[in-house]
Amino acid sequence: MKKSRIYTKTGDKGETALVSGTRVSKAHERIDLYGELDELNSRLGVSAALMEKEIRLQRISEFMHSIQSSIFDLGSQLACEAEKREGFQLPKISQEFITDLEEEIDRLDHELPPLKNFILPGGSETSAQLHLARTQARKVERKLIHFLESSKEESPENAAVFLNRLSDYLFVLSRYVDKLAAAPERLWKPKK
Repeated sequence: MKKSRIYTKTGDKGETALVSGTRVSKAHERIDLYGELDELNSRLGVSAALMEKEIRLQRISEFMHSIQSSIFDLGSQLACEAEKREGFQLPKISQEFITDLEEEIDRLDHELPPLKNFILPGGSETSAQLHLARTQARKVERKLIHFLESSKEESPENAAVFLNRLSDYLFVLSRYVDKLAAAPERLWKPKK
């Protein structure tokens, strides 16, 4: 079997193809949106790699890999015009996966002290990376809503809910990781 080339040269003039084959500018709002989603996935990859080093976090790192796969699912949905998605039988974010995410949030949060103040992002290296992923998830969520409002396109199934829960999960997970690392949470202290 002949190995395919990584470079195709089809994007050399600033265009790329959607799943349907439609060519669009690489500056198109849709491309920007799923590019941000790709960045989120990479940030989660860094966090998962850090967690894999700790036995106590290896199960969570496996769950992170399932989140990364779901991000690819969402990216494939966004890389296709809404009216053409069914024809390509693209994977979707299921309600069951949203429920899994919520259950994981509840499980981790149960182990944490109640939050009475805003906390500053940081703590351990893993926690700090999770905060970067969390803020990236919020950015993608904002861009998704903007794209859907401006294009009037139908949202991929569970897209906004998934991104909203994901940022909540990453916040709780960052706190949980710091608890395991015995890293103190730095509280926001407003300047007077």
